[in-house]
Amino acid sequence: MWTRLDSLNWRPVVIWRVFDGWILKGEKFPSSQDHPLPTTERYVDFCESGLSRRSVRSSQNVAMVFFRVHKAGNGFTLTIKTDPNLFPCNVISQTPNGKFTLVVPHQHRNCSFSIIYPVVIKISDLTLGHLNGLQWKKPSAGCGGVGDFVELLGGTGLDPSKMMLLADLCYPFHGSAQMKVGCDNTVVRLVSSGRHINRVTFEYRQLEAFELENPNGNSIGEFCLPSL
Repeated sequence: MWTRLDSLNWRPVVIWRVFDGWILKGEKFPSSQDHPLPTTERYVDFCESGLSRRSVRSSQNVAMVFFRVHKAGNGFTLTIKTDPNLFPCNVISQTPNGKFTLVVPHQHRNCSFSIIYPVVIKISDLTLGHLNGLQWKKPSAGCGGVGDFVELLGGTGLDPSKMMLLADLCYPFHGSAQMKVGCDNTVVRLVSSGRHINRVTFEYRQLEAFELENPNGNSIGEFCLPSL
């Protein structure tokens, strides 16, 4: 879904600014590599525009509003609307458990699904426009030269470009590839050359506390939780 901010009733505030995406501890989602606009153009400053622009549409299902109220009793009214989006790209999960399908139809773009919890994630279906082998490798040997592939990333921050590459998949398959990721944030990133229709379906659920304390099986929690 895309988010639209409109119907703004203005009363004096010091700052009123919208960011196309989400910022947390200095890190951005989507990353600068994956967003269609440069970082400076992702900010819309309503004060500088003199309110000539009263609405803004975000490129993904999250946007941030920055404001500072001058004094008690002053403020504004904000209305948020959502528009249907057949091919959502760059999504932050709204729930700790779920199932999602990322589809990129003949577009040269990268799309990420961000889960802000340690999770068990199971990729059940991957459709790519080529056959080049299934790879679960270390970051030094990845699918970067393929053009169409999926990355599983993990880290403590929000920006996918600063996360560790935990696994990559370069080969279409139907089945189950499951992994437990003990990171604060897990991202499924679909990289597309634009030559094919690419699709990845996955399920995820938040890890329970006892699962984090006792990692076993197909787990890569040690990359994110060095104390374990």
